Amino acid sequence: MAPSRRLRRVAASQPGFLNLKTDSGGAALAGGRRKRLNKNKKKSWNKHSDINDVDAFLEDVRLQERTTGGLLSEKSDESLFFLDAGPPKDQRVSQPAEEQKRSKGKAWRPLRIDLILQRDSLVPIPKDVLAYQKPNAKKLRRIAEKAAQLSAKGVVTRRQKRLLNRPPVKERTKKAVTEANNNPNRDYYDMWREEPKGTSDPWFLQQTGKKRVPRPERMNEKPSVLPAVEVIAAGGSYNPEFFSHQALLQEAHNVELKRQKEEDRIAKQLAVNKEHFATEETVMKEQVEGLVEEEEAEEEEEAASEEDVAVGAIVMAEKKTERQRRKERVEKLKVQRRQANRAKSDKRQQLFQLNSIKKTIKERETNTKVKQEQRKSNQEAEKAQPRRLGKLKFQPQDMEVQLSNELAGSLRQLKPEGSVLKDRFKSLQKRNLIEPRERAKFKRVLKVKYVEKRAFREIT
Repeated sequence: MAPSRRLRRVAASQPGFLNLKTDSGGAALAGGRRKRLNKNKKKSWNKHSDINDVDAFLEDVRLQERTTGGLLSEKSDESLFFLDAGPPKDQRVSQPAEEQKRSKGKAWRPLRIDLILQRDSLVPIPKDVLAYQKPNAKKLRRIAEKAAQLSAKGVVTRRQKRLLNRPPVKERTKKAVTEANNNPNRDYYDMWREEPKGTSDPWFLQQTGKKRVPRPERMNEKPSVLPAVEVIAAGGSYNPEFFSHQALLQEAHNVELKRQKEEDRIAKQLAVNKEHFATEETVMKEQVEGLVEEEEAEEEEEAASEEDVAVGAIVMAEKKTERQRRKERVEKLKVQRRQANRAKSDKRQQLFQLNSIKKTIKERETNTKVKQEQRKSNQEAEKAQPRRLGKLKFQPQDMEVQLSNELAGSLRQLKPEGSVLKDRFKSLQKRNLIEPRERAKFKRVLKVKYVEKRAFREIT
């Protein structure tokens, strides 16, 4: 509402503005009955307000800005009126030779299509405010001013010190320029040949423009130091010596003895203790559990009341006097002073114990070195042991041993034992290449239904 009133006042104040409200119109309105309208809402105000005069004035202002670049009232006479003596030399359009022949002295005019494309408004193009704005301009200006002040004082900031202390960057080799595929003089490259190309191959670097990613060192390390194929002991031969065969039998016996002890330990843990069996006394106690509950509760209440009375009497008797409290306060201060003096004397005494302190420090250092060496040796020993890669623990394969009466004198009489596939599978698990696994258990989803055929039923 307020902007429209302001525009009307500006329009009325302009020279040469025609006022639509004449005396005749005013008399006509005064003679007739004026229509009462409610303009207390924006919708009704826009509907019943007449702003045609304001729109006409603003359109006139816009036309003046387009044609002359501003209001005519603000222009000088020299800029509005001039003597037309033809277009200036710098603005004359050169006429083609063919047009000069056709015109025969007539004034040549440019085409209408060229006139349409010419600029017909003198209003300057609005500036793009966002193009001149910078994010964090105020902050950056403040930082620049502070840096200028510090540089004038000769102070070097921490960031500049880091830049100065940074080692120089090595010059990078430029990427090789790739040749065109249709160049007949380029070298022949066979992409299907067997031998792989190394990273130092110039053709490879030229075609790809980059080097291969170096392989990490940890990928070259083996997960275990155990060999792929372990050689069996000398006692496992088809015709072994007596002592080597007996040593292998003793090793197999120790393995079986250890397994038997483990089974006995588990059975002992799972066995039921004799003390946990029910006796006649425990059975009778369970049967009479709730019969004497009321008598025991009454006895407990009486005992509790007697205890409360005794505690109350003790509390009344233990109330301290002011003299006793003062005495305790003095004793407490003495204890604190004694502790402070003891701490001071300990610190003084430590000055005379430098040799013993140095000795203890050396002992600790030697102990730490021994522990570090022991830790390293344990880590080296663990490399030869299978790690826990899954939920199952590695179970070594049973030893393949033949008794003395089962030994064969020649290879013809030797009976094969074990399986090569199982041996390789266990070797992969032992060398931490795959996790320990167990055979999948077959579980039938649907029950098997037995049905007698009609032909069989007729026979039976």
